[in-house]
Amino acid sequence: MWLFLVTQGAGYAYICHINSKLKIYQMSVYNIFIVEDDEWYGKILEYHFTLNPDYKVTRFTTAKDLLNNLHLQPDLITIDFSLPDMAGDKLYQKIREINSQIPVIVVSGQENITVAVNLLKMGVSDYMVKDDATKDLLWNSIIRIRENQNLKQEVAHLKEELRQKFTFEKSMIGQSDALKSVFGKMEKATKTNINVSVTGETGTGKELVAKAIHYNSDRRKGTFVPVNMAAIPKELVESELFGYEKGAFTGANARKTGKFEEANGGTIFLDEIAELDLSVQSKLLRVLQEREVIRVGGNDKIKLDIRLIIATHKNLAEEVKSGNFREDLYYRIMGLPIELPPLRDRGNDVLILAKFFADEFSRQNKLGTITITKDAKDKLMRYQFPGNIRELKAIIDLASVMCDNNEITAGDITFNSIRREEGFAMEKKTLRQYTCDIIKYYLKKNNNDVVATADELDMGKSTIYKMIQSGEIA
Repeated sequence: MWLFLVTQGAGYAYICHINSKLKIYQMSVYNIFIVEDDEWYGKILEYHFTLNPDYKVTRFTTAKDLLNNLHLQPDLITIDFSLPDMAGDKLYQKIREINSQIPVIVVSGQENITVAVNLLKMGVSDYMVKDDATKDLLWNSIIRIRENQNLKQEVAHLKEELRQKFTFEKSMIGQSDALKSVFGKMEKATKTNINVSVTGETGTGKELVAKAIHYNSDRRKGTFVPVNMAAIPKELVESELFGYEKGAFTGANARKTGKFEEANGGTIFLDEIAELDLSVQSKLLRVLQEREVIRVGGNDKIKLDIRLIIATHKNLAEEVKSGNFREDLYYRIMGLPIELPPLRDRGNDVLILAKFFADEFSRQNKLGTITITKDAKDKLMRYQFPGNIRELKAIIDLASVMCDNNEITAGDITFNSIRREEGFAMEKKTLRQYTCDIIKYYLKKNNNDVVATADELDMGKSTIYKMIQSGEIA
């Protein structure tokens, strides 16, 4: 590793070469407290550290003086283990009680392995013995500690950026009543650690909801771990979720941490959970009940502190009835249900999203402002969007490329859905047949709730009952 300073206006920067990687950090005043009862040795350390103009060094000769000045919030402390008024381990404990975030380096006049091990277990950042090389060792240790602090600050900054990015209004664009209802439930979800189940058609934004809940909750400092159950081969699901020990099976050449361990202290998002095999469902249930996981091939129980969010485009209640999903697991994971409306039921949100995607595509490709004509908007509003938001984005991206003069017209809008729309294609049918199709569509949408369907279609429920009884609606 090599290090040198560069002056930069009124401040400094240091360039640090570590493991063949070049890193440049903006310098600011770094406050170091030295606790050393040997005045001569303390002055040597102070002189050595202040060779870096970025370091501000304050010396103390007793533990009491240090503790009385901890309110000044130093960035790092070095302490002599054998102080006249307090042993180093006791002083470290008191520092931790006041501010557990300050890194501490312990310097000792004697080489005692037991003391060193105990201090490192307690959490000191480094331990070293006084000798001719101590000054250089301390210098390198401070650089390493400060680099770690910078990295932690960067991570914290990135997580805050993620939290801002995943505010509800930014994560899901729209103003419809259906979406506002979703926001209300998401807001409730952020206030507790209750499990959340997100349902909705493919492309409605289930993972965005999960991320927004995580980054707006108390768990935002933890990790968000998404797992797509449909993308993992059946035989690998257990080891992927729970991890495995070295030698657990052929090819297990090293220990692997599972997704649940990765999410400890944060949130695990199990997408398409209906695809989970019944044999693994029972093991998942045990993990959720006991709040602990055992790696495949291991015996150690690892305690978990996680928030579970699941998602599926299937009706889990129907999956339970058909024997494809465990009933006890169903009740364990459902928690707070959030159902995402399909795009076709969100009214003017289609146009709001279309404008958003056009602006985003324009910005990324430096195309200038793209407008959408009235005939293009009308065409979008008439479409059913079986692929939901994901399909709309693809449509607008293509239209932004195909349009002339940065103006999207109806002719630039191309629908290439590979799925048959759940709308009503204009086939040769009688009015009665179209009526039956419409009622069937809304019955399916309302989970065969006749009353809700009658209210939505503004027709008598007795009419629907008669059509069902007569066999017109199967």
